[in-house]
Amino acid sequence: MFFERPQNGGELAVLVHIDFPEGSNREDLQEFQELVLSAGADPVELITSKRDVPDARSFIGSGKVGEIADMARAHGAQLVIFNHALSPSQERNLERDLQCRVLDRTGLILDIFAQRARTHEGKLQVELAQLQYQSTRLVRGWTHLERQKGGIGMRGPGETQLETDRRLLRERVKNINSRLARVRAQRQQGRKARQRSSTPTVAIVGYTNAGKSTLFNALTEAEVYAANQLFATLDPTLRRLPVDDIGEVVLADTVGFIRHLPHKLVEAFQATLQEAAEADLLMHVVDCAARERDSNIEQVEQVLAEIDADQVLQLRVYNKIDLLEHGEARIDRDESGKPIAVWVSAIKRLGFDLLKQAIGELLAEDVFDDDIVLTPADAKLRSVLFDLGAIRAEKYEDNGDILLSIRLQRQDFRKALVQSGTEIDRYLPEPRDFWLEH
Repeated sequence: MFFERPQNGGELAVLVHIDFPEGSNREDLQEFQELVLSAGADPVELITSKRDVPDARSFIGSGKVGEIADMARAHGAQLVIFNHALSPSQERNLERDLQCRVLDRTGLILDIFAQRARTHEGKLQVELAQLQYQSTRLVRGWTHLERQKGGIGMRGPGETQLETDRRLLRERVKNINSRLARVRAQRQQGRKARQRSSTPTVAIVGYTNAGKSTLFNALTEAEVYAANQLFATLDPTLRRLPVDDIGEVVLADTVGFIRHLPHKLVEAFQATLQEAAEADLLMHVVDCAARERDSNIEQVEQVLAEIDADQVLQLRVYNKIDLLEHGEARIDRDESGKPIAVWVSAIKRLGFDLLKQAIGELLAEDVFDDDIVLTPADAKLRSVLFDLGAIRAEKYEDNGDILLSIRLQRQDFRKALVQSGTEIDRYLPEPRDFWLEH
């Protein structure tokens, strides 16, 4: 990748966490420590403080800068990591004052992503996010080269080294965006193929380290990397899962979410996150034993809204019931009896039958599986259904009518009826208001 991560690992690091009042600057300390360990750093000191607002120049104020510098020298640490997003100028000022490298929360998350990416697509997405992040920080690395190039054959008008680097960076970003566009096109083709075969897609989403990959592996007998660490999975994996009364569904494991997930990462991983936005059902996996459970749920809902997936049918899956004192597998239902949550343990394989039952009930509501009769005048509807791959059997009657046995998502059947100019009420007797709302 353009910005390779050093491979020696285990860097001594001083951690800095500022306890701001409730608001956009507030971060979780325990999560910060887990992020640092996931990145492979060796924390030697944690410095905390309280402020109402960040300092414009150094984020933490001159007094704390001196304290951090003393701690870094005492431990021989060459890295200071902040649990907050720093502006490029704050980062440069801190590095000048501390005489060591400074990394903010966004840079830390990007570093973890760079370690975890395995597929070509994942590496491209991480590199794009890194480039976009570094574009505002290039001056830091080239301050000593902000002069015209010199030397034999290099004299005369030209661009500074900094300008050259910015131009190369823009070209690289353009190249990666072009390659990711092809990836998105390929994924879109795959989704269309699944739609034509009427195979529902269930996307697993949730806060990082909620147990999504462990649940995915246990349900599908796959071998997706799963570990008790943040962002163990970056690259989406698709597997088929048989569900009673529905047949096979496609289960998609996706990247975990986190509070204040950098926007550049959301943009870079749009091709991956699109699996969630275009799924028929979202399985929102929650670590039910986590101290910040409710806050984590809220953060996931915010990211889902950001990628336009908040309107997708959702089933809450409370994982790790084995860590609760009186945890038991069960299905929670709303007033109408519709499943809204399932309590399971992925590691102990508890509640899987209930989970499949809930998935089947939710998806069955959206599947049209029946026989319909077409007249010779309905040839266009037959053609549309044939293109969707929805016709399972076909029989011609003596009077010219066609008996079709079809199975497809109810919303796709509605679209087929509209596309062919057929009255919806003829086959779907729901009130027209329902169709207009959807």
